[in-house]
Amino acid sequence: MSSTAVRPVSRPLNLWLCLGVPVIAAITLLLLELTSLDMDLAKLFYDPVAGEFIGRHSYFLEDILHDRAKQVVIAFSVFSILGLIASFFVDRLKPFKRELACLVVSLALATSFVTPVKAVTAVQCPWSLEQFGGHETYSELLSPRPHTNKPGRCWPGGHAATGFTLFALFFALRDRRPRLARKAFIFAFALGSVFSISRMMQGAHFFSHNVWTAIFCWLICLGAYYFILYRPASKAERVAEPVSA
Repeated sequence: MSSTAVRPVSRPLNLWLCLGVPVIAAITLLLLELTSLDMDLAKLFYDPVAGEFIGRHSYFLEDILHDRAKQVVIAFSVFSILGLIASFFVDRLKPFKRELACLVVSLALATSFVTPVKAVTAVQCPWSLEQFGGHETYSELLSPRPHTNKPGRCWPGGHAATGFTLFALFFALRDRRPRLARKAFIFAFALGSVFSISRMMQGAHFFSHNVWTAIFCWLICLGAYYFILYRPASKAERVAEPVSA
C-alpha cells in the first residue's frame, strides 16, 4: 500500500458488473440443477474398482493442500487483525485503518457464514452418497432432504471459502494499488479454484458447491468494501481531477 496519508478517492465501482456477474452465475447454477453436471464431474474423480474417490486418502491433498494451506490463511487473518489493532496506535499504519478494517471484516464474514449455512441446508457430500459407495440419497439443492440420521454438511464449500475469502485483498488494495489489487484478485480466484478442485478429487464437494461459495465470498467482500472503504469522488473533486475508469 502507498504511504500516502490522505484517504484516496475510489475508482468508479460498476455495480452492474460486480453484482450482475454473480447473479447470472447463481441463476446458471440453479438451472444446472436440472442437469446431471455435478454427478458427471464427480464421476471423473471416482474409481469404481477401488470404491472411493481418487484423492480420498491423498496425503498431499489432505495434509498439505487442505490442513496446512488453511493454517496459512488463518495465520494471514490473525496478522490482519493485529495490523488493524496496531493501526490505532502506530502512526505509519493509521492512514490504512479503513483498509485494514475492510480486510478483517471481509475475511471474518466470508469464512464464518459457511458453518451455519451448512447446518441449515444439510446437503450431503458426494462421498456419502449411494452412487459413490455411501449410504445417503442424493437430493438437489432446492429439493426436500430425504430422512437420515446423518444430515449432510457440504453446502457451501468450506475449504473453497478459505481461498475465495482472499477476494478481500482485492478490495483492500483497490483504491491505493489497483495493479496489485488485480493480481490479488487473480491469486484469490486461482487459490479458491485449486482448493475447490482438490476437494472434488476427494469427494468432499460437487462442482456447484464451490461456485456458490465463490459467489457468496465475492458478494460479502464487495459489501464490506462498499460500506467501509468506498469513497466516490465528490462533484468538486470530479471537476478538479476526473477519475479514470
